[in-house]
Amino acid sequence: MKRNELLEGPIFSSLLKLAVPIMIANLLQAAYQLVDAFWVGRLGGDAVAAVSVSTPVIFLTIALGTGLAIAGSILIAQYFGAGQQEMVNHVAAQTLLMVVTVSIFLSIIGYFLSPYFLQVLKVTPQVYVNALGFMRVAFVGLVFSFSFMIFQSVMRGVGRVTLPVYIVLGTVILNFALDPLFIYGWNFIPAMGVKGAALATLSTQSLAIIIGFGILFRGKHGIHLQLKDFKPDYKHIKKAFKIGFPSSIEQSMRAIGLTAITFLIVHFGTTTTASYGAGSNLIQLIMIPALGLSMAIATLVGQNIGAGNMVRATKIAKLGGFLGFGLLTFIGLIAFAFAPHLIAFFVPNDPEVITGGTEFLRITCLSWGFLGLQMCLLGVFRAVGNTTLPMILTLVSQWVLQFPLAYILSHNTSLGKIGIWYAFPVSTTLTALVTLIIYAKGDWKKERLTGKTNKLIDKVETEIVSEGFDVTK
Repeated sequence: MKRNELLEGPIFSSLLKLAVPIMIANLLQAAYQLVDAFWVGRLGGDAVAAVSVSTPVIFLTIALGTGLAIAGSILIAQYFGAGQQEMVNHVAAQTLLMVVTVSIFLSIIGYFLSPYFLQVLKVTPQVYVNALGFMRVAFVGLVFSFSFMIFQSVMRGVGRVTLPVYIVLGTVILNFALDPLFIYGWNFIPAMGVKGAALATLSTQSLAIIIGFGILFRGKHGIHLQLKDFKPDYKHIKKAFKIGFPSSIEQSMRAIGLTAITFLIVHFGTTTTASYGAGSNLIQLIMIPALGLSMAIATLVGQNIGAGNMVRATKIAKLGGFLGFGLLTFIGLIAFAFAPHLIAFFVPNDPEVITGGTEFLRITCLSWGFLGLQMCLLGVFRAVGNTTLPMILTLVSQWVLQFPLAYILSHNTSLGKIGIWYAFPVSTTLTALVTLIIYAKGDWKKERLTGKTNKLIDKVETEIVSEGFDVTK
């Protein structure tokens, strides 16, 4: 995609060109877990449990890397929009340096603390050995997974989102081939069981980042890294960390919040827990288009702010909010209509779970439009470097609204488990409305990171009105 398409072309088509490849890449990333689950599942219940107990710990750690990757994408988008290519290269190198350093530190800590994590989780002896092997290999692989996250984020910052899709597609296919070889053994390759699945993922992710580094050093796709760019610039690293750390906390709190809700749900029995599990699988799927659109908005708004074009950035934000709300509302209506069939896809032979999952889905899905609106507007805030506000809104949503409300309604009213379900749409809707009010105030238009003067911010609204609110181009 040419740079002028992001700064001057039709907004709707630019959003689609960015959002669709991001969505595909996110789906393919999820395929890593599906591939591992496919092959590990053939080892039996203990093997599946070994992966299951390890996943939350690894996910929390990866959340830290996700936040730092967001910082790199934000900075690069603004510098790229401003036409400051040297700073684009410098930011990419410094972000990589920072994240690789953090990932090495977390890998070492995680590797040696893995036995203690499993003790805290009260893992059974039958599961412990496999879980320990899987978790330790996964921690070693953090360096590669973090590095590839940064590669994706810097490519996203310059609008080159298609290239990572091909890399992820290739590594997912390779992972599907390597999993049975490493898990069950073949010829000179020993059978390694659950640990083999983690080694297969580590191998493919290391290949992915080697390809990614090659692309960045060749310099033919918007970024050209050189060794001199990796000389530590502590001022920039501090700036990037200040932007990325709140996002890391935000992602971590989302994961912990879901775990806390699960603790409430398990008290209502296996059927309720399974109903929630089936429904939450669908919620994770609908999050993919919302995330893709949010990331696309962040890139487009960031580049246009960097170029000093606040009028166009405002149009992008407005159109993005409408699209997020409309798309997820439409998906929610479909989910409401076909809820029993969607739940039955995950649990085809359990009528009680299908009934419970349908109830959960129909209570929550009509608020998905507000979830899409919130995520798109949070992308706007991140685009200007304000990651603290999304963090606060997430904390309020999950720990001030959702969890307390779920507890009160389920324990202190006659609603029981249904009270937990109602906590989802109530917290989502209220948080989205608060986010919309903050966005409408317009303070985000005054923030930027590149130091280049905006084009008469105080006249933005007048210009938009004079152009007839045409947000499509």
